Amino acid sequence: MNARELQGLVSELANEFGVPGVAAGLWSRGRTTYACHGITSVENPLPVDKHTLFQAGSIGKTYTATALVLLEAEGRVALDAPVQHYVPELRLQDTTVATQVTLLQLLNHTAGWEGDFFPDTGEGDDALARFVSRLNELEQLTAPGAAFSYNNAAFCLAGRVIENVTGDTYEAAIRRRLLEPLGLQASFFDRDEVMTRRFAVGHKPSAADELQVARPWGLPRNGAPAGGIVTSVADLLAWGRFHSGDALQAGHLPLLSTSRLQAMRTPTVHMPGCAFGDAFGIGWFLNNIGDGQWLVEHGGSTNGQEASLSLLPEHDCALALLTNSSPAGMAFNQTVRQRVLAECHGIVEKQLQAVATASEMLTAYEGQYGARGMRCRITIGEAGHLVFTLHDDPELLALLFEHAKLQEPQATVLHAGLSGTHADRYVFADGPLKGCPGYFERDTAGRVHALHIFGRRLPRLA
Repeated sequence: MNARELQGLVSELANEFGVPGVAAGLWSRGRTTYACHGITSVENPLPVDKHTLFQAGSIGKTYTATALVLLEAEGRVALDAPVQHYVPELRLQDTTVATQVTLLQLLNHTAGWEGDFFPDTGEGDDALARFVSRLNELEQLTAPGAAFSYNNAAFCLAGRVIENVTGDTYEAAIRRRLLEPLGLQASFFDRDEVMTRRFAVGHKPSAADELQVARPWGLPRNGAPAGGIVTSVADLLAWGRFHSGDALQAGHLPLLSTSRLQAMRTPTVHMPGCAFGDAFGIGWFLNNIGDGQWLVEHGGSTNGQEASLSLLPEHDCALALLTNSSPAGMAFNQTVRQRVLAECHGIVEKQLQAVATASEMLTAYEGQYGARGMRCRITIGEAGHLVFTLHDDPELLALLFEHAKLQEPQATVLHAGLSGTHADRYVFADGPLKGCPGYFERDTAGRVHALHIFGRRLPRLA
């Protein structure tokens, strides 16, 4: 795919999905191509180029994981060691878990406590320390290592490990140990650094379905290890090339050998039917594309921005996508990725279809599910489908917007059907999440006792 073809694809789909601004970067077979489209903001528009800064969101978790793998290579941490070895001040609701949970379980989302916890603990250098002091507020939902459930709080704790081991703030440690050696000069955490450069703001649809600027712009400082990095598509693509084994990039961090990077792309936990991948390595989602190959990925969602980084190391390929619209940017990223993989490498991603199912077979899934951050009520709809009614957790909203008056959040209603090929797996049937999968979990007695949705495990509520 040459520059003209990539630009045509990006512009066509940005217009189709209504995304104001896009930056795309493709590295394939030693050749780098960029395509940019649109504007940074509908209120204060500037053209997007390959140096424009976007929020990469949870792609930042790959930097946190890589920093800890580097510290392991230096002999300063062990991924199978208990976290309390490095954060002795750690206190959790379950004191046994506090002594047993390992660094790896932080980095592969199997720590087991509630993961969506976003209190603002200030902008000082003690932000992560103060965040960690509140982890005993979180309920332990599963034993460490027992189940995958996306966990932002665990990655913030991993950031505190980096601080304690290096003696630097998290942001300074990432800059000195990763960004500077790799020459990533357009990647930042501090808003004061971002605001002196050209940067994108997020957008969301209003009640009248018109795009409006999403506020607030950034995360609290304690969210940096989970998703606070702001970067350009040029820097993000260079990061993807490094993790794909590009020798030109890898030479700057010799301790992160090919074998260590490959270990990060090797499954440490399997979760077939998950929305984000079939397995998880160390900081990376993995999708099985056959013949023993994995599509290595991570996405990022912040307030009105959607990012995606996809790697095919065996094909010397990396694709970086940054957009400033949500949820449209998510659908845009998925479509671009599918088209690029198909046209450049002949890889066609699995397309799951929702099928109608007899109502009596769906009753097992009816009920309320929830944990901190999300509540979901499932009912049986027409034509043999399930209806998901999703609410943001009022407690989470109160934490995020402590000093603002909150309007009652609107419910999101989604329709899904069983996938037809696997028991207890479902796929959304319409809307921007069409084709996105998930699954139900049963206890030893065969009763449905948890819902996996958007990577989160929500226990069934009484």
